[in-house]
Amino acid sequence: MATTAAPSPAQPLSESSLARISAALDGRWAERRRASRTVCTEPDLVSVPGMSVADHRARVLAAIGELADRGEVQRAFPARLGGADDPGGNIAGFEELIVADPSVQIKAGVQWGLFGAAVLHLGTAHHHDELLPGIMSLAVPGAFAMTETGHGSDVASIGTTATYDPDTQEFVIHTPHRGAWKDYLGNAAQHGVAAVVFAQLVTGGVNHGVHAFYVPLRDTEGERDERGDLPMLPGVTSEDDGVKGGLNGIDNGRLAFDHVRIPRTNLLDRYGQVAPDGEYSSPIASPGRRFFTMLSTLVQGRVSLDGASAVVSKMALAIAIRYAEQRRQFTGADPDVETVLMDYGTHRRRLLPLLARTYAVQLLHNDLLERFHGVFSGEHDTDAHREDLETLAAAAKPLSTWHALETLQNCREACGGAGFLAANRLVGLRADMDVYATFEGDNTVLLQLVGKRLLTDYGRSTAKMDVAGQLRWVAERAGDMALHRTPLRRASQSIRDWGSRARSAEELRDPAVQRELLEDRVETMVEEIALRLRPTHKASAAEKAAAFDANQAELVEAARAHGELLQWESFTGALESITDPDAKRVLVWLRDLFALTTIERHLAWYVVNGRLSAQRARTVTSYVERLLLRIRPYAGQLVDAFGYGPEHLRAEIATTAEGERQAEAMAYARARRASGEAPVAEKDLMRRSGSTQTPREAAAAPA
Repeated sequence: MATTAAPSPAQPLSESSLARISAALDGRWAERRRASRTVCTEPDLVSVPGMSVADHRARVLAAIGELADRGEVQRAFPARLGGADDPGGNIAGFEELIVADPSVQIKAGVQWGLFGAAVLHLGTAHHHDELLPGIMSLAVPGAFAMTETGHGSDVASIGTTATYDPDTQEFVIHTPHRGAWKDYLGNAAQHGVAAVVFAQLVTGGVNHGVHAFYVPLRDTEGERDERGDLPMLPGVTSEDDGVKGGLNGIDNGRLAFDHVRIPRTNLLDRYGQVAPDGEYSSPIASPGRRFFTMLSTLVQGRVSLDGASAVVSKMALAIAIRYAEQRRQFTGADPDVETVLMDYGTHRRRLLPLLARTYAVQLLHNDLLERFHGVFSGEHDTDAHREDLETLAAAAKPLSTWHALETLQNCREACGGAGFLAANRLVGLRADMDVYATFEGDNTVLLQLVGKRLLTDYGRSTAKMDVAGQLRWVAERAGDMALHRTPLRRASQSIRDWGSRARSAEELRDPAVQRELLEDRVETMVEEIALRLRPTHKASAAEKAAAFDANQAELVEAARAHGELLQWESFTGALESITDPDAKRVLVWLRDLFALTTIERHLAWYVVNGRLSAQRARTVTSYVERLLLRIRPYAGQLVDAFGYGPEHLRAEIATTAEGERQAEAMAYARARRASGEAPVAEKDLMRRSGSTQTPREAAAAPA
């Protein structure tokens, strides 16, 4: 564990500067976030390590009931029904619930963000009036029954059917085979009394695709069993998913339907209606567009998971960095004083780039939340804005959830054995967050969607070219190949950089250079994939599928690079609003650290593609090390800006306890040395009297 000289003392940021940073992080709905954090310290809401599954489920159900009673979770619903018509503020507060207990946050998300939101966005006025009051108050706990055992992210192919019977004016909900069971559903195993069920709507022998239906599950007038569960209604079967890797406060389960009949009016019919005689109609003629429009109304799940992942990353770093500011390990220049962990180069390398990326994740989320509010408040509700929102959410959620898992693991390791104790929360949060990478859209599948959008946009841009434009484009491509991929270019760049490393480092600080490097990687990767796919434009479906499959992994990587560019842009955009010079100076360093560690991870690509010489690539790493030393004195304040105190983190190692233990140990050692009671170290005796003497002989020799 190598260490360098401790950084020179730096003037701490003032309270005013720190407040500016906190305001930038908390964004437009800062007050809503802070109020929610305060609620998250309530004893009845916080997680208790080591609880049984049954006790945890009961505790979480009671907790979300308390949230409902206090009006903490209904802000997205119509004001005329007791909500606040505030979709952005609702999510901002909801994300912070993870501070109390991830199971509380996700169960609340199932009830109001999925079940309730489906009724709100896919239903019409009579559904709102009839169903939402019970959902909002938790009188009707519900499930969101979309995912099936046999079809996870492939919603369009689900097997559950809803066949209309015009004689009775009812839909018949049916599970035709085991693969069509609805699975992994919160509230399905015990607490849910109804569900929004997604099924293939069939009427008059025609399948009109996936639609949503309100389906009762349990007999609310029936007698509860020994577990306290209400009996299932005829034709409805429930199974408990059992113990999971995390989030065990949620009663995930499976549902199956054996020709269950529901009224025609239980179809959530905003985008598709069935008349009493069975005739189907829709305001959206295209089945494909109709399907994606329906799913786009449920994007808030991805938005909220993106924000919750940022919250968890901030919590983990607050715990690990506060511990590292106090914990001492191994003596350095002073043989009587052990070194603080944060003064080790390896520790800075482990935690500070994660800190920079966490700022980028949060600031991109703030922009995503603004877009979400614009669409769902009606301020900017157009097809184009919805499409942009979908793409941004699909880019942000994978990067933030993967980042949270990486951050939790590194923070756990950075805290040693203390980090492995459940009481210090890191391992529990890591287990709970694991599933975030696959629910509300598998991360890899979501990035594939982003990649397809990038290819579509690229295709649109080239399709607009006339013949002269296409010729210029070909010439530019040839010039690009010559400029960036020939040995001559690399050699000349290397010579120039060798002559002035300082100048190279100065260029890397330039936001225009950072943008160019990050943006160029995205554009080049997308363009190369598009060029490889172009010959298959008129090929058979099988040939097109094979070509796409051959480029799929690279397309996902291009989408990830696009997400990183978006993070950098949000970070840079946020800097424009910071007027406090001290706060801005430190945040610029942090932005630069994010940019350069992102570039550093992909140095092989930049060198192979001629965007950086080998010498300049070395400059990237050397400048990263300089930034780490600059930021190190502010690490504690940069996590203080997150706004999470000991009452939120609930981890002893994030308090002053470790510092007090270290101070006690040093005071004890000093007192022993001062009094002469401390035994003499053998190696000191050997140095004093020569290595040929035994320890006993050395001890007897004059000092």
